[in-house]
Amino acid sequence: MSDGANQSLEFYCGSSPPRAADILKIIYLLRNVPATNRRATIMWVSGVSSVVATTSCVGMWIPLASMITDLTTAAYFAIAFYKFQEMMIEEFDGDEAFLIHFENTPITFSTGPCCCCCPCLPTAKTSRRLMFILKLGTFQFAFLQPVLMIFTLVLWVNGTFIPDDFSPSGPALWINISLGVSTVSALWPLSIVFYKVKRELKNQKIMPKFLLFKISFILNQLQALIINATASAGGIACAPPFSPAARGAYMNQQLLIMEMFLITLLSQIYYRRKYNVQKTDEMQPAVKAQNGRNHVNGTITEGESSHV
Repeated sequence: MSDGANQSLEFYCGSSPPRAADILKIIYLLRNVPATNRRATIMWVSGVSSVVATTSCVGMWIPLASMITDLTTAAYFAIAFYKFQEMMIEEFDGDEAFLIHFENTPITFSTGPCCCCCPCLPTAKTSRRLMFILKLGTFQFAFLQPVLMIFTLVLWVNGTFIPDDFSPSGPALWINISLGVSTVSALWPLSIVFYKVKRELKNQKIMPKFLLFKISFILNQLQALIINATASAGGIACAPPFSPAARGAYMNQQLLIMEMFLITLLSQIYYRRKYNVQKTDEMQPAVKAQNGRNHVNGTITEGESSHV
């Protein structure tokens, strides 16, 4: 193992600050966020960079396990997509409060990555049916990605799956096409919800959170694709005992460790805040007005009965 590789490994795996930052972040969320679905979603989303860095570190120590670590990272990212959308909704105290807050307000569909160049698309009013469809768009990715990853792992162990074989007769082409369609189908509803709530959640720093999440996803996917293509084209020379493809994967893991470490530090800034229910209520005048009308009529809503 080269000196540069040893230094990178010692930077993340052998030193205490990154691991201490992850532990402190979990302790902070456990102490400051009530034991609700909001806390679970925040922990899932904020842990993306830590999971990617940890799996990359394991892949550097055990090169033969690179396929397994890559599949683990992909499966975690798929679930994090659904959790990020759920986190934005949970900032309004759940689906019911979200629907009340955006009642009769239009939702724009001309967002990336599918329809960013189609401003003429019609809008639709916020409704339960529309929210179900948007959630289904991210849930299918959270479900299909782990299933396809397990299927890929089984084929790889059996010797049938060859990552560099993109012939029509091989499974790699069709699995990657399915993953690409599923990813785009999940990015679209996630962006729709984000552009709907980004003004209301400005104080919750939803913009930098979404930006960090997208940067993590792009680095994890696009960077590996570029390095693998460069290695296949002969741009990366072999260095025994590593082949060009193995050396390219090794370089990608080194870069991911450094990049995810920086994103982990930035996540500490944007996810460390006081999660106070009263602040959420102040952000929801429509919900408070609806609750006030219910009290005048002498009734109690389902959300209030849970607090009682």
